[in-house]
Amino acid sequence: MATKTPSRRRARSVTRNALTPSALVNGMNSMAIATPERPKKSSTSSADTSNPFITTASSRAPSRAPSPVKRAVSGGFQVSRELKRQASNGVIRKGGIESRMQVVKHDYEPPPPAPKPETKRSKSVCSMRDYEGDRFITTTRDMDQLAANLEQMRFEPVSGSPGHTARLAAATGINLNRRILTYHEAPPVATDRMLQKQREVVAPLYARPGALPSSNGAVTNKTRKIPTAPERVLDAPGIVDDFYLNLIAWSAQNVVAVALSENTYIWRADTGAVTHVGEAPEGSYVSSVDFSNDGSYLGVGLGTGSVELWDVETGRRLRSMDGHQAQVAVISWNGHILSSGCADGSIWHHDVRMPTHKVMELHGHTGEVCGLTWRSDGELLASGGNDNVVNIWDGRVGDVAESSRGHAKWTKRNHTAAVKAMAWCPWQPSLLATGGGTNDASINVWNTTTGARLHTLKTPSQVTSIQWCPHKKELMSTHGYPTNSIMIHAYPSLDCVAEIRDAHDSRVLFSALSPAGDVVCTGAGDENLKFWRIWEQPKEKKKKDVKMSSSKLTSSRAGIHTMR
Repeated sequence: MATKTPSRRRARSVTRNALTPSALVNGMNSMAIATPERPKKSSTSSADTSNPFITTASSRAPSRAPSPVKRAVSGGFQVSRELKRQASNGVIRKGGIESRMQVVKHDYEPPPPAPKPETKRSKSVCSMRDYEGDRFITTTRDMDQLAANLEQMRFEPVSGSPGHTARLAAATGINLNRRILTYHEAPPVATDRMLQKQREVVAPLYARPGALPSSNGAVTNKTRKIPTAPERVLDAPGIVDDFYLNLIAWSAQNVVAVALSENTYIWRADTGAVTHVGEAPEGSYVSSVDFSNDGSYLGVGLGTGSVELWDVETGRRLRSMDGHQAQVAVISWNGHILSSGCADGSIWHHDVRMPTHKVMELHGHTGEVCGLTWRSDGELLASGGNDNVVNIWDGRVGDVAESSRGHAKWTKRNHTAAVKAMAWCPWQPSLLATGGGTNDASINVWNTTTGARLHTLKTPSQVTSIQWCPHKKELMSTHGYPTNSIMIHAYPSLDCVAEIRDAHDSRVLFSALSPAGDVVCTGAGDENLKFWRIWEQPKEKKKKDVKMSSSKLTSSRAGIHTMR
């Protein structure tokens, strides 16, 4: 950058231009400057302060290098005193020789930058910088490349040795024209409707979950343990293997009644004594048994349609009530009313105190009535039949007569098979649990107040009986083919708490709960009665309650101990 000359040294009559190093260099290219001989100066002479470009050695900075020596060039002109003066003043005359000097525009030009090394890109990364198409939409321009890629990905590459490949395929049994891992096609649908219906009916028989353990194996979770073997086994020869019958009952006096063909027996749990109660008429059989609420009387239904009343203590038959035209598969007590379900779909109420025993008839089934149970308060009666229907009847009736007919309060048709298993919840009276047969194999829980279905549980096989635990929120179900199991479910989740598979060698058809609510008696077609301790009795808090309960009833736990 040029140094400004102070304005006090400029001549106003002359037009001046700033002297720059570029202009000075260009002027020097067109002329040669001859340097005159300098007279020797003494060290004592003072420096010329009028020229700012001339300095003495004493005034220079010690760190600055000396200026290069200018060499004279031949053919130059003599530098006059006027030129020196103008040079010292830093001005150039317009039109003079010094004004024709070329101007240097750039004092320093840096060298060009070195080329950057090319960045090596990974082979797995595709550069889209020069790609003009869409990354996700294939265009016609890319079809050839896409076809080439698909050709490389085909499942049947050309083998280098077809003969060797064919020998390997023949040895391993692999078809080269098919995938190794494929889904099997569904079997064709049967054209015969009857055959298709038969397949649907027997489908649950082949849907057994997993392999079965031993005959007394059990499956339990970590929080619930149940015995895998029964506490007691009684021989029951001649018990009828019929799903629709109800041949076991357990009374409030800790007495078990069982029907063996045409005979009826009672077994006392406290003493282990067995007593023969009665025998059905010749050519008939016992189809159902049930104790009265206090356990003093035993009702017996026969295959002829008659209903008999027996005194448990004396073993005498008190009366026989006829009227049904087919077998009585189920009976249930409510005080002095004994209700019976017939194979013709009718339900009769018998008043055992009156000579004319029939006081009401209920019609709500078109098939055989195989499930019948009164609620503990006697306000509702539930019935199930072979027509897959569940009826809930109002037991609070006014004046009754032989010709009186009742109508169902609720009718449910959600089951798809015969409904035999039925049980009222003891700690929530509005709950009713029902179970369906082979083609249904499900348990439904109903709210009898609103008529709503609350829960549904699908089980592996037909449901033959249901028992609620009186002191725990659980229920038990027995099952037929193919599992022959006893299952315990939590309520209301209906999760399987425990399961005893192959509880009997045949399907488990009947069950009865002890008065203490801890032991369950099961019967099956294998002619055995088995006693299982499914639940534990709640611990008594007061000693007075223990004495009162022991004086009224004998615990089934004590009865089981005496049988050993």
